[in-house]
Amino acid sequence: MSALQSLRSTYRLNSGHEIPILGYGVYLIPASQTEKAVLEALRVGYRHVDSAIMYRNEKACGRAIANSGLPRSEIFFTTKIPPGSMGYDRTKRAIDSSLREAQQEYFDLILLHAPYGGKEARLGSWKALVEAQKAGKTRSIGVSNYGIHHLDELEEYIKSGGGGQIDVGQYELHPWLDRSEIAEWLQKRNIVVQAYSPLAHGTRMGERVLKELGKKYGKSPAQIMIRWGLQKGFVPLPKSVTPSRIQENAEVFDFALTEEEMKTLHTGEYSPTDWDPTVDYD
Repeated sequence: MSALQSLRSTYRLNSGHEIPILGYGVYLIPASQTEKAVLEALRVGYRHVDSAIMYRNEKACGRAIANSGLPRSEIFFTTKIPPGSMGYDRTKRAIDSSLREAQQEYFDLILLHAPYGGKEARLGSWKALVEAQKAGKTRSIGVSNYGIHHLDELEEYIKSGGGGQIDVGQYELHPWLDRSEIAEWLQKRNIVVQAYSPLAHGTRMGERVLKELGKKYGKSPAQIMIRWGLQKGFVPLPKSVTPSRIQENAEVFDFALTEEEMKTLHTGEYSPTDWDPTVDYD
C-alpha cells in the first residue's frame, strides 16, 4: 500500500480504481445539514464521501458533489445496500433507486451494509452488485460488517463462479475494538479496510494514552486515533459537522506514531460503540 503522504494519497483497489486513504463519513448527519457539511469537507480537501441508503442523506451528498465545482471524477462516493434490501431483486432495485436519489450516473463504491437475510439473500445481493459493476453503475464493490464466516462464504461463492471480487471491507475500527483477525483476512487478499466510527463516537477521548500522545505531538485525541487507523493500513472515515473539526481531522499527515506507540494503542479490547453484525448473524 502507498505511503501515507497526504489527504490526496490513494490505495489501488482490486478493481483497479483508486480510493483516497481518508474519507468523510456522513453517518447520523441529518439530511438538512449534510450538503453544507460535505461542501466544507470538500473545501478542506477531502475527496472521499461515505454515505448509505440507511443514512437518508444520499441526495444531499449528491447535491454537494454537484455544487462543489469539482469534477465528478475527482470525488470518491460510496453508498450501501441496507438490510431491508438484501436479496438479488431487492438489491437491484436499491441500486437504481440510489442512483436516482443521489442524481449520480455511477457510484465509486457500493457495499452490502450488513450480512443480514441468510446465505441465499447475501449471495443474491452480491450477484446484483457484480452485475451493477459490469453495467457501470458502480466502479467497485464490497461488504460491511461481515464476520469471517460471512467472508469465507462469499469467497467460496466467488471462486465457484459467482463472479466479482471484494474491493473493500468496512468495519467499526479503533484501538478499543480489536478486529485484527478480520483485518488480516482482508489485507491478505489486498482488500482495502475502511474504518467507520474511528473516533468511537467520542467515548474514548479522555483515555490517558491518547492524552499523552496528543501532548507529545501537539495533536488532539481524535487526531491520534485517526493516525493510528492510517498506520494500520485502514481508511478512516471520521465524521463531524463542525468546520474546525472537519479541518482538524484532516491534519494527520504531519506526524507519525512510533512502532512502540502503536503497540501501546493495541489494547486488545473489544468494545463496539455501534451494532455488531459480524458476530450476531449466521
